[in-house]
Amino acid sequence: MVNALKFYIDGAWVEPSTDARRAVVDPCTEQAIAEVAMGTPADVDRAVAAAKRAFVSFSQTTPAERLALIRRILEVFLERQDEMGDTISRELGAPRAMARAWQAGIGRRHLEELIRTCETFAWQRRKGTTLVNHEPVGVVALITPWNWPINQIVCKAAPAIAAGCTMVLKPSEVTPLNALLFAEILDAAGVPPGVFNLINGDGPTVGAALAAHPDVDMVSFTGSTRAGVEIAKLAAPTVKRVHQELGGKSANILLDDVDFEAAVTAGVNSCFNNSGQSCNAPTRMLVPAARHDEAVEIARRAAQAQRVGPADHERTTMGPVVSSVQFERVERLIAAGIDEGAQVVAGGLGRPPGLERGYYVQPTVFADVRPSMTIAREEIFGPVLAIMPYRDEEEAIAIANDSPFGLAAYVQSADLERARRVAFRLRAGSVYLNYPSWDAGSPFGGYKQSGNGREYAEWGLEAFLEVKGIVGFGD
Repeated sequence: MVNALKFYIDGAWVEPSTDARRAVVDPCTEQAIAEVAMGTPADVDRAVAAAKRAFVSFSQTTPAERLALIRRILEVFLERQDEMGDTISRELGAPRAMARAWQAGIGRRHLEELIRTCETFAWQRRKGTTLVNHEPVGVVALITPWNWPINQIVCKAAPAIAAGCTMVLKPSEVTPLNALLFAEILDAAGVPPGVFNLINGDGPTVGAALAAHPDVDMVSFTGSTRAGVEIAKLAAPTVKRVHQELGGKSANILLDDVDFEAAVTAGVNSCFNNSGQSCNAPTRMLVPAARHDEAVEIARRAAQAQRVGPADHERTTMGPVVSSVQFERVERLIAAGIDEGAQVVAGGLGRPPGLERGYYVQPTVFADVRPSMTIAREEIFGPVLAIMPYRDEEEAIAIANDSPFGLAAYVQSADLERARRVAFRLRAGSVYLNYPSWDAGSPFGGYKQSGNGREYAEWGLEAFLEVKGIVGFGD
């Protein structure tokens, strides 16, 4: 990629302050495919200064002008969607078809939903003689993860632009190439200089400098709960807004009236999607104790039906995990499950047979998992499913809620009204009933240690807005 060793600041590709670099590794081969420049606090200062200058004029543009800009961004994005998918496939290891349709395609869906949102959003409203006005929050820092990279970039950067904010993006240093391509898209769409700036770098250096910077008004972060805590601490002295989408350990409750063959199979496939590297993956499957063995056998077959392999192979349904660090973490947690007495019914330790190179993890299913076990409590972020028996509906709800996380939950039932009743009792930001289609218009974010605030559609737009009351405005 031509701009991999540069940063995008103030509408131009510029040289970084040092010659520090980091390799981008293809997880299918463990070979470097590119190098990117790594930023410093000096680069952060330069990018934030550009955003601060640009905010003076960009914040005064009209919602209609910014909506037109989002439409142009969508046009350019569509021209390069397949290129975006192929880029993510190489740096993340996602199967190519999935990367094009979902990893890249989800960016298109966010832009389309944002356009619909902006077309009807009430930027001003009257309350008696008071005018309530929505205004941009200011300069925002966007710190995004590697697992669904363009999803999190678009669902932050696009509403920030629509709100009238200016920004500095620090994408994950593990999957940075898609972010560079996104900067090219915004440049081609005519985003004004300084509105969008990009610096590659690591969390302790660039991420920390952005979170603590006195001229940054807001940090929007997606990543681990541990990193989110550190960002909140760094942001606290300047009392900036902190918006966080963090970890998850989502329960999938299968009620006793559901079609188990279909529900268990879909639950396994959903858990293993993106090699299990999704914060809202249904990684705890809760099944009636009387049907535990039946569910286990179905899950075993579903796991063994997965085709693990290189991202560019047509038959591949599951690629590797993203890095050696992630591979070692997942293997360690599989070992913990074994050591604590959970039953391995599919997969287990080590690479799948025939895959000696690459960060490939076996699709793994544990049975008879107790709520106190490590694999039932920690976010694994790999293709590992824990099947947990429950005695009755009340216990299922209690097990589901017995987690420090609360990002998502799932309920399967032949009786929709019953599923709805259970959904209202689950402490999670999103509850999915009977495996619905993904909805770009649904609020996304979590309870408890899964974060604060919501993204997508009007909730994502409102995250980047201040509310001003002008009292005595008149009739």
